[in-house]
Amino acid sequence: MTILNRRATHDYQILETLEAGIHLTGPEVKSVKGERMSLEGSFVKVVGGEIYLVNAQIFPYPFARPEGYDSKRSRKLLLHKREILNLKNKLATARLTLIPLECYNAHGFIKLKIALAKGKREYEKREKIKKKDLDRATQRELRSK
Repeated sequence: MTILNRRATHDYQILETLEAGIHLTGPEVKSVKGERMSLEGSFVKVVGGEIYLVNAQIFPYPFARPEGYDSKRSRKLLLHKREILNLKNKLATARLTLIPLECYNAHGFIKLKIALAKGKREYEKREKIKKKDLDRATQRELRSK
């Protein structure tokens, strides 16, 4: 079970990755294990001495009671205090952001891989696509000969 944030590598340059646990309710765990989660448009926010996953959508578990369930609520991430302080210092010194890359199951626990990233400009994205197209064309030429 792996849920990926496909837009992350397109929109951001990944500098450093980190693994964190997520504080979830019972039905949310069942939904995530059933791969009913979306990381599109989500981000990680540091509030005080805590860190939260914001705007990630966990769809309701079909066999649980849906009363009062908010699928896009903020969820607390579980990290050591020194890791949170280290991230907070790096975010304050440079123009960086925290984004979720993937959510997976590790030994029965739901883990989230987060990344310290720098946003790409539009021209950088176009250059990357152009370079990928050129590489693909040269590989085709080499295969045909």
